[in-house]
Order: sequence, then structure tokens, then C-alpha cells
Amino acid sequence: MDHFELRNGELHAENVPLAAIAREVGTPVYVYSRATLTRHAQVFREALSALPSVHIAFAVKSNPNLAVLRLLAKEGYGADVVSEGEMNRALKAGMPAADIVFSGVGKTRAELTAAVKAGIGQFNLESEEEGVELGEIAAALGKTATCALRVNPNVDAKTHAKISTGKAENKFGVPYDMAAGIYTRLSALPGLDMRGLAVHIGSQIGDLDPSRQAFIKMGELMRALRDQGLSVTHMDFGGGLGVPYKAGEQLPTPADYGAMVADVTQGWDVTLMFEPGRVITGNSGVLVTEVVRVKQGAGHPWVVVDAAMNDLARPAMYDAWHDFVAVKPSGETMTANVVGPICESSDTFAMAREIDAVKAGDLAAFRTAGAYGATMANTYNSRALVPEVMVDGDKWALVANRIEPATILAAEQVPEWLD
Repeated sequence: MDHFELRNGELHAENVPLAAIAREVGTPVYVYSRATLTRHAQVFREALSALPSVHIAFAVKSNPNLAVLRLLAKEGYGADVVSEGEMNRALKAGMPAADIVFSGVGKTRAELTAAVKAGIGQFNLESEEEGVELGEIAAALGKTATCALRVNPNVDAKTHAKISTGKAENKFGVPYDMAAGIYTRLSALPGLDMRGLAVHIGSQIGDLDPSRQAFIKMGELMRALRDQGLSVTHMDFGGGLGVPYKAGEQLPTPADYGAMVADVTQGWDVTLMFEPGRVITGNSGVLVTEVVRVKQGAGHPWVVVDAAMNDLARPAMYDAWHDFVAVKPSGETMTANVVGPICESSDTFAMAREIDAVKAGDLAAFRTAGAYGATMANTYNSRALVPEVMVDGDKWALVANRIEPATILAAEQVPEWLD
């Protein structure tokens, strides 16, 4: 459920007409619903309420907007970060350092040092080499870094290849068969407190069976480590739960996921950690765009909009689907190709799709754009960086400015020797 609905024939975000925001801010523009974000955060937490001990850290990479993070901090969420920049955003949003989990395969020495000094709650180690380096840094600072070892269980998440992270050929984590030895050696190092294991097999998961398989394997590893006298008090299951991108699409719910986890982990006696991202923010946002023109094509007409692959990269990167709807639908439909203005053939949002009939000057929206939308935006073709708005009931605020090409140009210099 989200709070983007037609009222009197016009698409609203909560009580605000999207057209009103477009008039003030211009297009393209991301619009988020506070009510939807709050509801999704609460529904996910409630789905895990049967578990004895839970820690939830929002995957900042899915939507790092400061207002979004502040809202989730108020809902009691911590942060899952993959860079020093994301860590600093989480801290600025009011998320306690102790509730931050630092993940990622390429943490630099500078990032590890900054995170140790900040006192973050857990490092998810991606390799033995990283653990050794972190232990040296923490010991030199007179501190102890609390850690979990990320394990690659070689389980296929049955999702898109570019967002699968748990197969043997993926770069994340340590091989399952090597994990016990690595955990044992890292547990003996000064500067480290090895307290748990971590696993994350992919994103946009629509089938819970692969996750169940991975979690069962992690339970077996946990028991093997405990049999060796090692401590395992935390188990990090990451995120990855999918959301419906197509109207009417049915996927496992947070309640389904929570029931599966409760079944698998019965009697484990650990704190279970979760890092939801898309399932919280995906359907909380839309990208509003204006139709530049409709031109005739050899097969179907081309609907050219002012949003582009630099604003919403998922279709170009993953062949991802986003429902495309008119802000003021007439009730008529057309079959068309929806594309952006970027000088790339991959700047394509939909091909031969039945959509609301639109014409030049009409407003439209790409739905389910609250996750991996603005966070992946860029300025290719010297375009502006897309702005972001948050709606709360009948009020709204700009929560990220449009960064114009002139501002970006002003940050560049020509060396004297080229004059």
C-alpha cells in the first residue's frame, strides 16, 4: 500500500496534487510520501515482533536522503552503510553510532579508521584481510571493533544477475567452506570482538526459499563455531525482500518473511539483524516527469519525457519495470515506447507498453521510484541533478535541491597552461 492515489481525476501524494509540486519545483522531481515511509517501517518491524531479539538497520544505499533517514531514525531504525559518506549521513540524521552497521567489500583504511573513531556498532567483514587490517587499526587506537563475518553461502537468490550477491562467483563475503577457519583466526586477534555472522544473497527477492536455504546453512555454521568454543551472539540476515513494481504483482510480504525467519531460527539464542532498504522506500516515492513530445515511430509512437536514465537508472541498468501513469489520466490508453532525452539507446523506460494516453505538456509519473532512484542519479549529458520533495499530509517541502549544470560547471577549472 502507498499514499499515491487519484483524487478528482488527478494523482496526489497524500493530500497534495503532484501537479502543484511540479509547478513549483519543475520536472523531473522525486516525490516521497511520509505516511508511506512510516507505514512501511512499522509493518516491517511488526513482521519481526515474534522474534526474541531484533536489530533493524535501514540500507542507506537505497535512499540516503537526509529527511528519509531522519524519519526512519524517529521510527527506531539504525543504518546499514557501505561508505564513510553514508555513515556521516546516518549520524547527521540522528541514528546512534551504536546502531550503525558498516558493510561493503571495499572499505578503505581511512574509512575503517573513521568508523572505529565514530564507535559504530558492527563491522561486517568481507574478508580475512579486512579483519586483520581492522584489528590493527582498532588496537592502535586503543579500541575494540565489534564484528560479524560475512559469508557467501553459494545460494542463488533467483533475482536479476546484477543484484545477486550470494553465489560463488559474486564478490561478497568469504566462501562458506572457509568461513569457520577465518572466524577462528580473526577471533584470536587483538582489536577485534568477533560476535557474529552475516549473509545477504541478493536484492528484489521474490521467492523466500533461497533465503531459507541460506539461513539454514548459516545456522549450521553457527553451531559448528559454538562447538569449537567460539562465541556467536548475532546473526545478520541483511535485506533483499522485493516489492511489487507492476500493478497487481504479488510478492512475499514482510509477515511472510518474518514467519519464515521465526521458523528457521527457533532456539538459536542470537540477536537477529536485518537491513531492509527497498521494502521500506520503494513504493514510497514516484518520479514526476513532463512529456516533451510524442513522435511517430515505425511501429509505435515514441513518448519522449524530460526524465532520463541519469535521473532513474534502473531500467537502463537492469531492464527494470516502473509503472508509467498520467498525473491526470483521461481514461484512454495508447501503446507506445517511453524514452528520455539522453543521447543513448539505453535511455528507455518502456517499449511497446500500454500506457495512459499522453501528449506534449502532460505530466506523468514513474511509480515505485523511492528506492535506487535519486541515490543513483548523475549528471550525464551535463543535465541537472534531480531534486527531491517529501509530502506530509497537505504540506510538502523540498528535501534536496535541483543542482543545476551551472553549479557543477563552476566546480571545474581550466589550467593556466591551456589558456
